[in-house]
Amino acid sequence: MPRAPQSLPGRSPDGHHHVVVVGSGFGGLFTTRALAREPGVAVTLVASTGHHLFQPLLYQVATGILSEGEVAPATREVLRRQRNARVLLGTVTDVDLERQVVTSTSPGGTTTTSYDSLVVAAGAGQSYFGNDHFARYAPGMKSIDDALELRGRIFGAFELAELSADPEEVEKLLTFVVVGAGPTGVEMAGQIAELAHRALRGNFRHIDPRRSRIVLVDAAPTMLGAFSDKLSRAATAQLENLGVEVRLGQMVTGVDADGLDLRAQDGSTSRIATRCKVWAAGVAASPLGAQLAERAGAETDRAGRVRVEPDCTLPGHPEVFVIGDMMALDDLPGVAQVAMQSGKHAAGEISRRLRGETQRRPFRFQDKGSMATVSRFYAIAEVGGREVSGLIAWVLWLGVHVFYLIGFKNRVTTLLHWFVSFIGRGRSERTATLQQVRARQALAAQDEAERARAQEQLTASGDRPRGDAPAQRT
Repeated sequence: MPRAPQSLPGRSPDGHHHVVVVGSGFGGLFTTRALAREPGVAVTLVASTGHHLFQPLLYQVATGILSEGEVAPATREVLRRQRNARVLLGTVTDVDLERQVVTSTSPGGTTTTSYDSLVVAAGAGQSYFGNDHFARYAPGMKSIDDALELRGRIFGAFELAELSADPEEVEKLLTFVVVGAGPTGVEMAGQIAELAHRALRGNFRHIDPRRSRIVLVDAAPTMLGAFSDKLSRAATAQLENLGVEVRLGQMVTGVDADGLDLRAQDGSTSRIATRCKVWAAGVAASPLGAQLAERAGAETDRAGRVRVEPDCTLPGHPEVFVIGDMMALDDLPGVAQVAMQSGKHAAGEISRRLRGETQRRPFRFQDKGSMATVSRFYAIAEVGGREVSGLIAWVLWLGVHVFYLIGFKNRVTTLLHWFVSFIGRGRSERTATLQQVRARQALAAQDEAERARAQEQLTASGDRPRGDAPAQRT
C-alpha cells in the first residue's frame, strides 16, 4: 500500500521563520548559504537529486576529462556545517499558495512541508522545440544521467567501429553530430574533436580515430550568438582548424537511430548518417513554473519562465521568490551568474523583511562577462567591456571555473585531471557501461507502459483521467 503523506512542520519548535528552497542548483544553493548566519531562520532545501550540479562542466564528464563527482558534490556535504539548513530528497509536485505548503514525492512516498517564505529555483531542462521524441536518439546535456549516457555513446562508437568490418558502418559510427552552436555545443564539439584527433590517437588498431567527422549544426546564422561578431568569427575559425564541420542556418527536422535530417534556409534538405548525436540546443524552464504562474495568475514566456515582479517575487505572492532559470525578468539570460545573484537577492530580501524593512528592492544583475572554451588553450571572453580570445581567455576561463567549483577537494582533483588532459593526452574518466547508455530509454519505455496500463484501466472502468499536475523536477 502507498505510504501516507508525511507532514513536516513549517516552523521549527522555537518559532523560527521557515524558508523552503526548491532546487539544489546555483540559485537554490546560493540562497541557502546566504541565509546561514541569519538569526531566526530555518531553511529546508528540497531537491530531486542529492547533489549540486556544476552544469557548465557536464561536457567534460561526457568526454572523459572529469568524473561526475567533481562536478556534482553531495548537497549534504556542501551544507554539512550550516546548522540552520536541512536537505530533503524529493521532486516537488505541488505548491499550495494559499495554505503555503509544498508537496514533494520520493521513492519513500509523499512529503508536505509548510513555509513562511518560498524560493523556487527548480532550474531548466532540455528543450526539443516540440519534438521530444528526438531525445531517444540525441540526449541533451542537463544532468549527470545525460553526461554519462553520452560518455557511453561517444566512447562506445569508437569501440564498435573497431569491431566492424563494414566501411559504411564505420563511417557512420565515426561521425558525431552536435546540435546547437551555443557555448555548450561549441565546447562539446571541440572536445569530441580533441578526443578523436589527439587523446585517442594510437589507441586502436583497426580504425584511425583521426578520420572521425565532427559536425556542429544550428539553425541560427552565426555561432555563439551571445558574443560579438569578432569573437564569434574567431571561435568558428578555431573550431574549423580542429577539423569540426560547422553547418549554420540548418534546422534539424528529423532524428532517428541512423542519422538526422536537415533543412537549410533556402528550403533544400540533406541528411547526415551518424550513430552518435548530442542535443545542445534550447532550454525550457521546469514545468513547476507553469503551475505556479497559473495559480497566481501570472504570465510565462516562450521558455516557460515565470514573469516575476522586479524583486523576483511571484505576482500577488510576495512570500514566494522565483529565481534563476525559472524567472523571466529584464530579458536576463539563463546563466549561472543570474541564478547565483538572484539567489543572494532573495535571501537578502527575506533577511530585510525579518528586520522589519518593508520596502521591496528590485533585483539588479551585475554582468561579470561571458566566456566559452573552444579547445585546450583557446577560449573567448567578454569581461569588463573587453574582448579577449586565445590563451589569455582560456586562462581566465580556467580560473573562473575553478573558483566556482564547490569544495576544496573538487578544485584539487579537477586541476589534476585538467593537467592530465590538457598538458598531456590522457582522458582518465573513460569508463562507460551499456547500462549507462540504455537505462534512460528503458525507464522511459517503462513509464510509457505504465501510463498505457493506467489509461486502459480508466477506459475499462469508464472514468475520465483527472487533470492532476504531473510531477515536476526540481
